Amino acid sequence: MSDAPDLLRLLDIMARLRDPERGCPWDLAQSFATIAPYTVEEAYEVAEACERGDMGALKDELGDLLFQVVFHARMAQEAGLFAFNDVARAIADKMLRRHPHVFADAVIADAAAQTIAWEEHKAAERRAKAAANDGAPISALDGVGDALPALIRALKLQARAARVGFDWATPPPILDKIEEELGELRDAMDEGAAPEALEEEMGDLLFAVVNLARRLTIDPEQALRHACRKFDRRFRRVEALLAESGRAPATATLDEMEEKWQEAKVEERSTGRSSND
Repeated sequence: MSDAPDLLRLLDIMARLRDPERGCPWDLAQSFATIAPYTVEEAYEVAEACERGDMGALKDELGDLLFQVVFHARMAQEAGLFAFNDVARAIADKMLRRHPHVFADAVIADAAAQTIAWEEHKAAERRAKAAANDGAPISALDGVGDALPALIRALKLQARAARVGFDWATPPPILDKIEEELGELRDAMDEGAAPEALEEEMGDLLFAVVNLARRLTIDPEQALRHACRKFDRRFRRVEALLAESGRAPATATLDEMEEKWQEAKVEERSTGRSSND
């Protein structure tokens, strides 16, 4: 059975919401800029549902994300720019173009070879776009958007640079770089540097840490999300342990909270709970 009727129904609902006379005042007041944060939020909620393995939530979150696509496409259609069908056609054409081993006669040995071929296709598309734009200079970093979350953008910039040889071959030199950046941050703090200088040094340190994660094939965004989840879980346990004695974090000393924190860690180890749970 075709899914087209359901998609057409969703497109009709969006058109009605944006109807100048009978639509929803909130939906009518939106623009690409005001909707963009919701789009990002919905994408992260999809990722969270995937991490939890919650397929019911994933279905709902994918629907929310699809609605964001429909919303943007509707506003573009109203402005005479493009419509939903143009979006669907463009991505379908791109998938055909980037999978010649499936839809044409090319041969790809394995997933690793496909990743290389995918990047080559993307690079060729960037060159073609530059040629169409009066021969604008081409960079290995083209296409890495400024609006990406900083951790993700750092990872992508480093990966792009690595593809043209700008990379350390092993992790130890990156560890040395992290220590170097940490030392520069410490010196700046000792010297009473201005906030802007401290921010710059902190940025350099974080960038180096992301580079180490990339070299270790660890997703820094996922690693930090796991660390946040672990902190959330343990601090809530600290609160519960303090509450058992009629205390609260606001009335406890740092040493008392640290004692409960260590107790929470011991409890986790005794139950064999993964730090990524």
